[in-house]
Order: sequence, then C-alpha cells, then structure tokens
Amino acid sequence: MKPVAIDLMGGDSGPAVIVEGVLEALESSDGDIVVVGTKEACRPLEGNARVRVVHASEEILMSDDPATAPRRKRDASMVVGATLLKEQQVSALITFGNSGAAMATALVKVGRIRGVARPAITVEIPVPGTTSTILLDSGANTEVTPAWLHQFAVMGSVFCAARLNIDRPRVGLLSIGEEPGKGNTLVKETYQLLVDEPAIHFIGNVEGRDVMSDRVDVVVTDGFTGNVVLKSLEGAARLFAHAVLDALSAGDDGVIDLALPKLLPLWNQMTPDDTGAAALLGVNGLFLIGHGASNARAVASAVRNARQLDQADVVETIRRLEGSTGE
Repeated sequence: MKPVAIDLMGGDSGPAVIVEGVLEALESSDGDIVVVGTKEACRPLEGNARVRVVHASEEILMSDDPATAPRRKRDASMVVGATLLKEQQVSALITFGNSGAAMATALVKVGRIRGVARPAITVEIPVPGTTSTILLDSGANTEVTPAWLHQFAVMGSVFCAARLNIDRPRVGLLSIGEEPGKGNTLVKETYQLLVDEPAIHFIGNVEGRDVMSDRVDVVVTDGFTGNVVLKSLEGAARLFAHAVLDALSAGDDGVIDLALPKLLPLWNQMTPDDTGAAALLGVNGLFLIGHGASNARAVASAVRNARQLDQADVVETIRRLEGSTGE
C-alpha cells in the first residue's frame, strides 16, 4: 500500500494542527504517510519510522493568485506533493491550503483523466439517520455545460459507491422542481443526457430540500449553485445549533446537562470532521482538498478516507467509464 501524502502548509492554524492530525492518523490506522512542508513544519515528525519527510522551501498562501501560484512557486509544498502524486510515489495527496490553487495545481501537475472535460469538487453532506449525500460540483466550475454535468453525475456515482458502499447510488439533478420540464435550459438539456446514461441510476430532478434527506445519494449541479447550497447549509446548521443551546440555557438549571447526552450523538452525525476533505474528481490521481479550518480529527479522517478511495480504485473506475486509460 502506497503512503498518503499530506501538505503541511496552508491550514488556517498553521502546520501544528495538521501535524497533530498526522499523528492521530498513525495511531488509528495502518499505512505510512508522506508529509511535505518546510523544515520547521516537518521537524516534529522527523525520525518517525512511519513518516517520510519531503522538504519544500515555499508555501502557497491564501492571498496568492490561484491561477499563477503553482507556476511561480514551483517548490511550494502543494506543488511538490502533486509531483509525488503524478510520479505515483503516493496513493493520494491531501491539502488544506488555497482551494483555487489546489485546483490549478492538480490540473497543471497531475492532469485530467483523458475524456474528462472538467474536474469537480465532491463534498459529503452529513444527513442524520442515514448515509451522507454526495454534492458535486461544489465550487470548481461556476459555469458548466450539459456534457460536463453528465460527467459529474457519472463520477459522483462512482465516488458514492466506493465511499458509502452503495451498490447503485440514486443520482438527482438539482432544479427548482421535480418535474422533468422544470429548470433552465442547462438543467433541461442535462436531464435528457442523464436519462439516457446506463452507467447511473438517475431518479430525475431533486430540489434543495432533498439534499439533506434520504431521497437521493448524489446531487449534481454547477459549481456556483453547489457552493451556495453548501455554504447555506453550513450557515443554517450553525445557526440552529446556537439557537438550541441558547434555548436550553434559558431554561431551568440542569436542562443542558440532561439534553447534552442526547444532542451529542446528533452533533457527531452532523459534523464534517469524519469526512475530512473533498475529493477533486476527474484528475489523474486522488487529490483531496480539506477546509483550512480543519482540526486534527478531520485530518486523520481525510487520511482514512483517502486510503478507502484508493483501495476502491475510484480513479481507475472513472478512467474506464470515460473509455480511456488516462493521460
């Protein structure tokens, strides 16, 4: 089993939190890890028998221009890690840095799977009481074509089957109504392509309220809409959590102590920390992008999930469905 590579640079709290997550991943699962970062960032992991350290002299900052940073900073940790992935020295690369730069780095250094027009950021939306919903695209492509959405649907179905162990995931197209005739021109044209696609189980149009439900497994949309949906759900969940705590705090003494044991399991179902990172599907390797604010638990989860996707051979399955062996 090839090791997973982790970019130590770029997280909101600096390398220390990511290093903590690496150590947690080593404790909770088998397999070695490659860390890429400056000498100072890598120092706490020097000498660990299960960690290979690769030094990089530069870092892509959140303030850097995403389109040009990978070419200007060729010794940046993200770029060095992507090179390891391209050379197949590692099974996957996880970065918690600039997401736009990560997208550009993946395209420049790793390349697209032959036949895939555009990669898509694939996010797992936690749904209490059932499996997560896979949402793509979640921000990589603000403007798309019906053919691109068609490819997102196929790739999302492959990802969902591997990640959630669902034999034939239900794929829905995000629209403003369930009826086939609802939606703009893009949605209507995409609908027909998905109806005719035998590689997926297309259930038709779905609405925003269906994203966090047990009705659909994969929701397909453009990156602009997908990102708005994702951020709206994050904001609503945060607001609801604060509202519940405020209401409990205003009650009789001891109410919170009684309620927390029942609320904590629900919170654990809702937290994205068990996902850890979003997969960039369509590139010629497992490239995962984590939130800059990820904690150690999320880092460890990202490592675990990257290994699962590697063992399920997600990239190769997408290559076969696109009728190619890759670039």
